[in-house]
Amino acid sequence: MCHTGLLVQLKYAPSLHAAVSLDSGSLEAQLRRAFGGTKDQSRVVGRQAVDLADSGQYETDVGVELTTDVVMEELADAPHGTPPDRWNWWMGALEVAYGGYGRFGIWRYSTE
Repeated sequence: MCHTGLLVQLKYAPSLHAAVSLDSGSLEAQLRRAFGGTKDQSRVVGRQAVDLADSGQYETDVGVELTTDVVMEELADAPHGTPPDRWNWWMGALEVAYGGYGRFGIWRYSTE
């Protein structure tokens, strides 16, 4: 799928929800400040975070609303890497703990 010059291949096709419980713009800026990487990298993580929040899966499994602060805290626990590397590390941990998070992983992206 193409989103503002970003080609993204995702395993998760988000459903449409009226409200977004996570501000992707704020998350993207914080990701770049904390972990470096490119705008495209932080954009795809922000998009996946919104999809995860909208799905309600994290809140159901963990019992906590997915917010920018939660994402930043979890990604800070990753040993190293760009925002997508850290995101995939976290999704892998959630997959092992609860199952069903592989669809939120970032499998490939490129700028065009």
